[in-house]
Amino acid sequence: MGTSREQAGRGDPSPRRARAAVAAVFTVHGAVTGGFATRIPWLQEHLGIGSGTLGLALAFPAAGAALAMPLAGRVTRRLGSRAALRLLLVLWCASLALPPLAPGPGTLCVALAVYGATSGMADVAMNALGVRTEELLGRPVMSGLHGMWSVGALAGSAAGTVAAHAGTDARVHLGAAAGVLALLGAVACRYVWDAPAPEEAHRERPGRRGGWAVPRSALVIGAVGFCAVFAEGASLDWSAVYLRDVVGSAPGVAAGCTTAFACTMAVARLAGDAAVRRFGTVRTVRAGGVLATAGGALVVRAGSPVPVLVGFGLLGLGIAVVVPLAFAAAGRSGPDPSRSIAAVATITYTSGLVAPTVIGQVADATSLVVSFGLVTACAAGLVAGAGVLRAPERRAAGVPADPAVRR
Repeated sequence: MGTSREQAGRGDPSPRRARAAVAAVFTVHGAVTGGFATRIPWLQEHLGIGSGTLGLALAFPAAGAALAMPLAGRVTRRLGSRAALRLLLVLWCASLALPPLAPGPGTLCVALAVYGATSGMADVAMNALGVRTEELLGRPVMSGLHGMWSVGALAGSAAGTVAAHAGTDARVHLGAAAGVLALLGAVACRYVWDAPAPEEAHRERPGRRGGWAVPRSALVIGAVGFCAVFAEGASLDWSAVYLRDVVGSAPGVAAGCTTAFACTMAVARLAGDAAVRRFGTVRTVRAGGVLATAGGALVVRAGSPVPVLVGFGLLGLGIAVVVPLAFAAAGRSGPDPSRSIAAVATITYTSGLVAPTVIGQVADATSLVVSFGLVTACAAGLVAGAGVLRAPERRAAGVPADPAVRR
């Protein structure tokens, strides 16, 4: 095959080794996120800031990511996918050491903006390479890659929890973690597939020199991702409160719901590729939407802890594979995967940012039950919008057809 000869000429690894390397990259990215989250209380105490100031500062990572993600495609086109991913991932890992070094709230906001910007660009680069690796293998891998991100986040948070309980200064913990993860990420990037951007992606259309010239299809795909991430963000941030305030669960049960929800999503993502191979992208997302809608309805209608816990579990199972498949669909929606993925990633980041606030505002005006009625409506949107994630019926030169493309 032409692709194999090109790989050999570039010194690329085998497809299976490339897939394992990209999975390691996703794991490292998740570990950075998980490690940072555990030391947020240390930052608040160290700087002596209130909840309002901390909440404002924590908006800066999402803002930095949204502003920087469109630049990831330019970096990839200039350096190539392997070098770009190595640079952006190492910068993302290194940025983990910045927040605990901030001497005050203002510098903390700047550090978190840099942290978010490098996170977002690395996110786009690794998802674009994940899509290319999926094409090279000729089978779905994106759900499993995002599952490995969740595994990394759980590992990073576990290590951070141990460090916090041991009383380790966050400057020491996060500085050491930054160095170790940067080294692991750089090594993993040596074995990813060095995918050149398509020739048409190098040519700018007249009057469209900005980073936001994206296919309209990517925006439609982003709307589906928005629904999934809205339900995810709302459930992660508000499920414990819902169990405590609405159905009167014990504090331990309420707190455990959030961890169980995250674990459910990780397991579902790791198993998601098999479902896509068996049933196809559209049917898998549509079935997930049905599960998530049923789960949301159970949360809203049930009046006791056990059915509500089951409802949140169904929500996690149903939405878990949507974002990975949305990124995969975005990577196929235009000549430049990085640009399309950046658009979808920005929409989903925005959804994750606004979801907790919207849920809180609606709850203040009405009730948490009504808020999760809105979450249920988003889940139902996945059933209606699943068709936009269908893979095109075409074959790139030298790339095997995706056996999971089903109507």
